[in-house]
Amino acid sequence: MKRTRLTRTAALAAAVLTTLAGCSGGGSADSGETTTVNWWTWSPDQAIAYQQCVPAFEKANPNIKVKITNYNVSDYFTKLTAGFVSGDAPDGFMNSVTFLQSYAGQGQLLPLDDYIAKDKLDLGQFAIGTEGWKYKDGKQYALPMDWATGALYYNKDLLAKAGYTDKDVAALDWTYDGGGSFWTMIKHLTVDAAGKRGDQPGFRADAVKTYGLGNLESTGDPFGQNAWGWLLPNDGINIPDKQQWATVFNYNDPKVVKSVQLVRALTNDGFTPKLNQFTTANSQQVGSGKVAMVVGGTWEAATYAALKDAKIGVAPLPAGADGKRALMTNANGNNMWAGSKHPDQTWQWIKYQESEECQTTAAKFNGSFFPSIAASMKALADQQAGKGADFSVFNNYLTSGELVPCPVYNNGAALTNAMIPQFEAYFTNKADESIFPKMQEQSRTMLAEGK
Repeated sequence: MKRTRLTRTAALAAAVLTTLAGCSGGGSADSGETTTVNWWTWSPDQAIAYQQCVPAFEKANPNIKVKITNYNVSDYFTKLTAGFVSGDAPDGFMNSVTFLQSYAGQGQLLPLDDYIAKDKLDLGQFAIGTEGWKYKDGKQYALPMDWATGALYYNKDLLAKAGYTDKDVAALDWTYDGGGSFWTMIKHLTVDAAGKRGDQPGFRADAVKTYGLGNLESTGDPFGQNAWGWLLPNDGINIPDKQQWATVFNYNDPKVVKSVQLVRALTNDGFTPKLNQFTTANSQQVGSGKVAMVVGGTWEAATYAALKDAKIGVAPLPAGADGKRALMTNANGNNMWAGSKHPDQTWQWIKYQESEECQTTAAKFNGSFFPSIAASMKALADQQAGKGADFSVFNNYLTSGELVPCPVYNNGAALTNAMIPQFEAYFTNKADESIFPKMQEQSRTMLAEGK
């Protein structure tokens, strides 16, 4: 869930939350004196980016000062939880939709509906993300700050050497049973130490020099959103039984099982590296030629564009069998703490953060996130084009209707902690397919427990 996406460590930190309703204080301090609004994020890049909006905001609101604090993601949710308990949480903060249910259910989030109505804020300006931040009570608990999904980043020289063009990569497709041009390309791009390609006789899977694709076995959430899970919706496969407040994760669906079998086989057959085989970042793997392509996050685009020693291309994720894409995306949210003593001032800051002016300023500062406002996203893409970086793939994502919201579900932290080790066991050949019916029933129980 990035721009720095949430990791298992963050989920563990969030899991310590217990029922905190009633712990938060109320009230408002609108005395006319200068008020400091405290706002937190786990992203150092976004902390710096949004700092660029502070001078204009404070000039327009001379009685409000903004303090932006960044905590490492491994500490962020622990500190946030401690703040809920002690009554000194930040007035506003960046949050992941994974924790909407727990925080809203505990009364720690302030609904924004009254503020939105009073200021006649047009939620239609956000191209993606608003619906995902509505809770079961129908209220809006956050404004979307950004959006993220996956893309293919590839080493242009390696693909050209293998006989592929940019158009070939942009036209890839796949099916869960191993069909499609994506799998064919992965095998052909894989080269062993003797120069044999993965689709040639004599290829040695135990002596690979360049893998066709980076590892797809990432297990950072209950359905592989940052790797293999990005491919499934493109072929009409959905693990949750419904988009919002799922009752079961269909891990034992035959299409899901065949999909993860295919992903594991790519590693076992030597076409992708093993889980955690490389300690370097994906961008370094592609830049150095250890892998020819990777499925990476949109938040990594600026990093790839800045590589000096390799020509990196960007392409959309492979389409499904019908030629269409359904790209799972999520939007981090801008929450207000229900216990803030300065809710009106906090709303003024959050409202400005979510304006086209601030979103454009922040996004263009370091390209660390993609804004949910389409006009701001276009401004970022235009700016990057002037620097020689092609962000058109991402801008097309936002305007093509291919993005679909990431599922919202109960008990997110506990589910993440329960499912990650089981997926890791499967992908490292320590468990077989018999694990999936058990995981499915476990998800049913845990989703019900989180209600």
